[in-house]
Amino acid sequence: MGAGALAPGEALPPLRELARELEVNPNTVAAAYRLLRDRGVIETAGRRGSRVRARPATAPRDQIRIDVPAQARDISTGNPDLALLPPLADALASAAAHHAQAPALYGGPPVDPELGRLARAAFDADGVPAGPIGLTSGSLDAIERVLAAHLRPGDVVAVEDPGWGSVLDLVPAMGLRVEPVAVDDEGPVPAGVARALESGARALVVTDRGQNPTGAALSAERAAELRALLAGHRGVLVVDDDHVHGLTGLPLHCLSGATDHWALVRSTAKAYGPDLRLAVYTGDAVTVDRVRGRHRLGAGWVSHLLQRAVVHLWQTGAVDTAATAHSYDRRRDALLGALADRGIAAHGRSGMNVWVPVPDETGAVAGLLQHGWAVAPGARFRARSAPGIRLTVSPLAPDDVEPLADAVAAVFRPAGTGRYA
Repeated sequence: MGAGALAPGEALPPLRELARELEVNPNTVAAAYRLLRDRGVIETAGRRGSRVRARPATAPRDQIRIDVPAQARDISTGNPDLALLPPLADALASAAAHHAQAPALYGGPPVDPELGRLARAAFDADGVPAGPIGLTSGSLDAIERVLAAHLRPGDVVAVEDPGWGSVLDLVPAMGLRVEPVAVDDEGPVPAGVARALESGARALVVTDRGQNPTGAALSAERAAELRALLAGHRGVLVVDDDHVHGLTGLPLHCLSGATDHWALVRSTAKAYGPDLRLAVYTGDAVTVDRVRGRHRLGAGWVSHLLQRAVVHLWQTGAVDTAATAHSYDRRRDALLGALADRGIAAHGRSGMNVWVPVPDETGAVAGLLQHGWAVAPGARFRARSAPGIRLTVSPLAPDDVEPLADAVAAVFRPAGTGRYA
């Protein structure tokens, strides 16, 4: 493979056949295949055997994109509405003034006391179990550090499918194995989670609200079902991703505390700006201690200037969360309604995206581009689930909804399924 003799997607010889050819014990070949799989070089699909991965484990899925012509409307990026993001000048000035009075130095606490207090109060208000506070440079950074704190190469991680492409990339890049779990509007499907747990999954990563790309959100009933399943698997690590905190009006129903080791992560990126690289997390004491300790040996801490800027934003109410949530809800619901009027099944219970199952993903993306709309191909978010496209509502004005729905209707007939996998 390293010499290029096997191309991406090409099948590897059956284990016993290769062992006979090389005149070695089949266990030796099995160990070699396992090492290649753990390192993300190959992937195994049960009785269909093993194949060279079509893409390296470190190649991000966001490279699966199309060139957007100048005349096309780009609703593929997943970025928030710039008009809803707060200006940062006052927050940064406040951080600089605080630094002048009390500069952060080596050996100081990694978490600003006021930031920690505000974050913990917000967690408490949403019923998140008690736990210490930690900081990372974004949600994905936190998820990676939490997984690394408990898992070893080769361990299985249950991941939503379709789901956040960065997590689907991160898991194999860490030498871990992805176990896709189907998603519907209320979150991960219990039967899929049960299969993953019974097959030995060591961790479950779940998006509580505003799931990317489907907009799924855990309902109280679904959360209760999943917590009941997890009660029989106390050793499983649970990671709750609540990256849309601050821009959704749906209540939080998390899985934190259902097992012995857990973490819940919140990012400032969607509500306050993608370049504000700070995520707050909490979890059980062992998990937080491990993540903090490893972080201290590498990056050390998240900039206190950045922390104080976030404190200012939170203290001054720089984002009207109710108004922000309503703005996204209005656009998303309008698009869902317009698509439904045209007989097109789509999904988007929360957040800033709408997911549309399609029979031909490539044809749908190309056809919409011809109609002047650039959308995200579903391949960026899928492992085994059926094709689809993601439409981000952030750039849409009220007058855009009907033309976009007309374009979607003109390009394809809906798949007509109520579940994504």
